[in-house]
Amino acid sequence: MRSLLLLLTLIFISCSLDDGKPSGVLFEYDQEHAQMVKIIPEENEAALGTDDSNVKFSESPKMNVNFTYSFSISKNEVTRKEYAELMGKDDYLPEDSGSFPQVNVTYYDAVLYANARSLSEGFDTAYTYSSAIFNANGNCSFLEGLLFDSSKEAYRLPTEAEWVFVASQNWKPSQGWNNLNSDYRVHDVCTADINALSICDMAGNVMEWVNDWLGNLLDTTLTNFVGAPDGGSLGQRVVKGGSFKNAPENISLYSRGDVYAVTSSTKSDYVGFRLAFGSIPSPVWVGGSKASLSRISIEATSSEVKMITGTYHTKLVFVDNETENLAYIDFSNATLSVTEIQDTLPVFHPDISPDGKSVAFCTKSEGVSGTSEVYVRDLNPNGTNLVKLNVPSAAIPRFRILPVGDTVIVYVSDAGNNKEEGSWKEKSTWQVPFSGGKFGTPVKLYDGSYHGGISEDGSLAVTGARLLRANINGEDTIWYNGEQACNASLSRDSTKQTLFLDFGSKTGKDYVGESYSIHERLLIADSIGNLIQSIAAPKGYTFDHTEWSNYSNIAVSSVANVQGAHKALYLISTRDSSLLKLAEGNELWHPSLWVNKQNLLLQTDLDLDSLGVYMTKESVVGESFILRYKMELLWKYYDSVQIAIIGSSRSFSAVNPFLLTSGFGVNFSHVPNDIYISEYFIQNYFLPLFSKLKTIVVALDLDMWYKIKNDDWFNYYRKAPGFTYDYNHNFWKDGVPKVFLQVTENSWGASSDQRSRLTDSLGYIFTPSSEWGDYPQILRDSINSDENIRLSEAMTALENIIHLASASDVNVVGVIFPLSPMYRESGAYGRYGLRRSRAETLIEDIKDFEKKYSNFRLFDENKFGLHDYDDSMAENWDHLSSLGATQLTSRLDSLLKTLP
Repeated sequence: MRSLLLLLTLIFISCSLDDGKPSGVLFEYDQEHAQMVKIIPEENEAALGTDDSNVKFSESPKMNVNFTYSFSISKNEVTRKEYAELMGKDDYLPEDSGSFPQVNVTYYDAVLYANARSLSEGFDTAYTYSSAIFNANGNCSFLEGLLFDSSKEAYRLPTEAEWVFVASQNWKPSQGWNNLNSDYRVHDVCTADINALSICDMAGNVMEWVNDWLGNLLDTTLTNFVGAPDGGSLGQRVVKGGSFKNAPENISLYSRGDVYAVTSSTKSDYVGFRLAFGSIPSPVWVGGSKASLSRISIEATSSEVKMITGTYHTKLVFVDNETENLAYIDFSNATLSVTEIQDTLPVFHPDISPDGKSVAFCTKSEGVSGTSEVYVRDLNPNGTNLVKLNVPSAAIPRFRILPVGDTVIVYVSDAGNNKEEGSWKEKSTWQVPFSGGKFGTPVKLYDGSYHGGISEDGSLAVTGARLLRANINGEDTIWYNGEQACNASLSRDSTKQTLFLDFGSKTGKDYVGESYSIHERLLIADSIGNLIQSIAAPKGYTFDHTEWSNYSNIAVSSVANVQGAHKALYLISTRDSSLLKLAEGNELWHPSLWVNKQNLLLQTDLDLDSLGVYMTKESVVGESFILRYKMELLWKYYDSVQIAIIGSSRSFSAVNPFLLTSGFGVNFSHVPNDIYISEYFIQNYFLPLFSKLKTIVVALDLDMWYKIKNDDWFNYYRKAPGFTYDYNHNFWKDGVPKVFLQVTENSWGASSDQRSRLTDSLGYIFTPSSEWGDYPQILRDSINSDENIRLSEAMTALENIIHLASASDVNVVGVIFPLSPMYRESGAYGRYGLRRSRAETLIEDIKDFEKKYSNFRLFDENKFGLHDYDDSMAENWDHLSSLGATQLTSRLDSLLKTLP
């Protein structure tokens, strides 16, 4: 038997993929890695996404992926017993089977398990990180500095392409554990749905984490695709397959997510994982609309950056010279990502505006003569509001704030070298006002191109493109003993320090006290050209493209390896000569670093580590970040809002405040939400602080009333210090601090992209039209032994809301939002169950509140599915599209006008 098990078994199979085409796939039972099957894709492809026009944007178009490598994948999902044995967490209940798949794990938990198995079997790890954060339940909620190394022979999560390739072999969701046969619970692994490769449960039982960030798909064929380079501003991950809660008709190979956004800290009782093993040669990432053989990895954490700059609000802009795009990182974001602005314009020497919202750049590099153009655009993913400076030639723009407070851009007419006095004098230095997205009239400042910058008071200008030249109070001079220098940058503070690079010159060597190579030392001169500091480049690298930031004693630089490739960007603190690697890639050029000085200069006796901090690394789970931005809206409009809308994602996408004519409204709905969170906000924020409040619109999500009181609050929000700080200060009923909005906007986790999406529309979010769907999703058994207790508690919370509002002369409108009409054909009221017969009595009880309280109205737009919201007005089973929101908001507005 032992010799038989050691035989290499190659099996050739023919089967039908979901598109009906026959395919031959080689596989073997992996003798080195227990419970794994080795897959040999050969000439076969995996098809990600679909060309169906009705699916989510992230699920189309169809993209084919082929492989140049073999990999192993677990026969089954990791079981509770396997997880407990390796991680030392025997947390499954006695009545549960150890052969159940391990669920309620975050992506980070799965990564840690993969690393643990690698180490236990003597392999290197595929994942590295600097620190880990765990919540009260023992789940890992954050891995700081997490990096995936595809070159490691190690255990890891399968890529989406690998998962789809394996799952597509005889894909039959009806044979897996689904909502028709599961009794809405997990089952032992490999007791249903074993496919043609002997892999179990890919179409059912539980959904599964894969390795990829969620990004766009391309209408093309790629090789060795490994996902997006990052998860974008939301930090979304891919999960695959269906679960015991899904109808088989709703389980597809192309699906890439769940009902709500899935992030690395998300967990659920229907999401587990399986492992893969093996390296991935020449991996291909897809960022935006382009595929790349390499990616830019963020090497520093927000906390590490804050240790040097003093604030999370730090932005890094640079040129990805491989794609020739402008790229940036916002270190205040909850999920760090590299955003590239796709464009055809050449990009060099970007410089961030004083307010951090725009970036200027030119089309010629330092040392290169010729006609150049200067542009300014918004610092956002689309690079909106692009404007060009209409002059014959302009290069190397630098923002500058004049003593009178005006913002100008200093530029030169030519970026060529300055070695020959005569030709250099033919060039010139200019400045042009820039305000409101428009250029003013340029004014000439100097003969000669001083592209290294001009001091705050205008008394000093420098340039370094062969020679280190300076203009002091109108007099031209040459520093550094006339030896070769470049990459000069003048500080933007009163110190007037110039940093630059040299070529191992005698002056530099004499100052340093030892020999060094070209660009191996960063040199700093004082306001009259004397050397005052030198900082060595990282071992094995040299500096290039050195620049001061907009804040004292902080600089940034590219570094190049011995082959001259600009492989990384470093933050430099001249206080202690320390270096921090910010990012790594193939060709990273011309960095510009912006620090929010307003945040640093804010003077207050309040605790800025708590005030307005409604999200932290420890607290953010799934889409809980949404409430952080809704709190910005709260402090921005608390003294003007007349109609406050609160509830779950159903009200989030169904009530558009801009369409309300009965008063000024703001939509404070968020995910996750329950009736108790709504009660908490109404009692502690809305009624005491909203002095002009007339009406509260509260979502009545009856099928969600199964939730245990305070569970969502404690699991998703309680850890954020801002809520505790509000509580300890009696929710600011004695007066809201003037700095509250500014501090909240500047707190950790801010993203200009998310702020625009979630606040510019007064809290409403646009959703595209799709359809209700033929098979509505039911995620929960409609029969629950605790149902009456939970429903009674929810009714008590609703009545308390009405009672408190009545005491403040405020109306309450309870809204039941439309659900798929197909729920009428099931026993469930909605997606989360609730027997329809019980829902009928519940609604009748709610109608009794209309008789008891004159300030309450029930607004039932669902009518047990007998409504007039057609498919074009639906996004999915229980959410309206923006077209549906228009109809609902109009009707709601008419009702509001009738209220006393």
